Amino acid sequence: LPILRWLPRYSRAWLPLDLLAGLAVGLTTVPQALAYAELAGLPLQYGLYSSFMGCFVYCFLGTAKDVTLGPTAIMSLLVSSYAFHEPVHAILLAFLSGCIQLAMGLLHLGFLLDFISCPVIKGFTSAASITISFNQIKNILGLQGIPRQFFLQVYETLRRIGDTRAGDAVLGLTCLAALTGLRAMKSHLPQAAPAEPLAVRISYLIVWIAATARNALVVLFAGLVAYSFQATGSQPFRLTGSIPQGLPAFRPPRFSLALPNGTVPFQSMVEDMGVGLAVVPLMGLLETIAIAKAFASQSGYRIDPNQELLALGVANVLGSFVSSYPITGSFGRTAVNAQSGVCTPAGGLVTGALVLLSLAYLTSLFYYIPKAALAAVIISAVVPMFDAGIFRTLWRVKRLDLVPLCVTFLLCFWEVQYGIVAGVLVSGILLLYSIARPPIKVSEGAVLLVQPGSSLHFPAVEHLRDSVCSRALAASAPRSVILDCGHVSSIDYTAVVGLQELLQELHRHGHSLAFCGLEDPVLQVLLSADLEGFQHFPSLEEAERCGGAEPGASGAEPFTSTTEST
Repeated sequence: LPILRWLPRYSRAWLPLDLLAGLAVGLTTVPQALAYAELAGLPLQYGLYSSFMGCFVYCFLGTAKDVTLGPTAIMSLLVSSYAFHEPVHAILLAFLSGCIQLAMGLLHLGFLLDFISCPVIKGFTSAASITISFNQIKNILGLQGIPRQFFLQVYETLRRIGDTRAGDAVLGLTCLAALTGLRAMKSHLPQAAPAEPLAVRISYLIVWIAATARNALVVLFAGLVAYSFQATGSQPFRLTGSIPQGLPAFRPPRFSLALPNGTVPFQSMVEDMGVGLAVVPLMGLLETIAIAKAFASQSGYRIDPNQELLALGVANVLGSFVSSYPITGSFGRTAVNAQSGVCTPAGGLVTGALVLLSLAYLTSLFYYIPKAALAAVIISAVVPMFDAGIFRTLWRVKRLDLVPLCVTFLLCFWEVQYGIVAGVLVSGILLLYSIARPPIKVSEGAVLLVQPGSSLHFPAVEHLRDSVCSRALAASAPRSVILDCGHVSSIDYTAVVGLQELLQELHRHGHSLAFCGLEDPVLQVLLSADLEGFQHFPSLEEAERCGGAEPGASGAEPFTSTTEST
């Protein structure tokens, strides 16, 4: 239990900082939870149900002091795709995702996330930023009956833009402008020095609190405006409506769904979720570990990825018992936590308690929150996820990485799962191609020097044979070939068979093949294979001297030409 590492040495000086951080994150969490539930297509109370269990679990099992678990925009988008706007599906998805994450943590399978490359992640998050933002335009404009599919959504929104409700549009744009201004104010707020006058430090604190709790302030302002109109007997806004008061019951998720015309069994529910059972847990893990690593490196401490998997898995499993949909690490709320000076994961206890208090006593006030204000909160949260600079950076650094980036980015507008799967497949193909076609440097001279640039595995054997034979067999006189394996750290059985065939082919034509610079593991493999005609020299210089004495060579001359094959 990671809590046992920091709790015994907990200092009283940390307590006010943890309390302040937990309160700041809580003021951000409550309005975001309502907004993300709307994005997931679920009743708004499920956003709050999903926001407290992760805080409590991570306090005991998490290894990063800054990370907060809860609903996020990306996870809500995925839930809307795979839960079909049905709470029973969403809760079961949280349970099954948690089980998968827990199993991956116990089996130390966190390395699988390394196969999701940065271009794929950037393509997904950038596309998600656009789709999520446009998904909320209907609430900003007060439109209803807009389909979920992105292209249909764009078409219907543009077609019905004349039906815009003026009240929702004005309020939504005002809230969006206020959130943007407060975000900019916080990013440009100078640090108040202790030597500054008390009034300056108090002013700094007020501005910092207002900017940090901007979501809560904007939602509160919009709610007061809506309540004022309601009191006068007119209501120009679409409101959130009634939210059930009280804490959710602690019970296991339902493994079947009762419908008026029958019951959907567990197997059918799982089949309906389909690839979501892989995408949701993997994206949850990816977000959490990426956030934990980012903030751990900034603060100078290390995290245990497998422990993070366990924490997230337990949070999702236990969360499903309190009607939570899948959760993950939140970058925005983690940033608030870190900027508030949190010292330990105990700050999550304050955040979780604030969410519980909201559920117990404040849900009746949420009735007056306009949907346009919640839409502004979501758009403000996801717009920074769009990284326009990544396209320019990859064009400058490695243009081939633009392929998985663009494939993921474009297909995510069709369906999220297609974009992620296609991006991973394209990245995998590029990775396999680099293994199958490693760089091979061929140098001409008294001997033919062949230098593979990486390890030899079975897809690369034919490429190596072609590179050697095309140069060695072109010579009229017999010559020596030296295979410098200084960069080869591993080799498999198929590669050994290919080397045996290369030896035989060169010997049939009167050429010799010698190996040099073999590392011990590779040398042991080749010796165990008992290759006919196998020669090994510890160094390249010794191999060149012996190679120069072969028939057809008069000595070890300088290499006269060099080519590389990729």
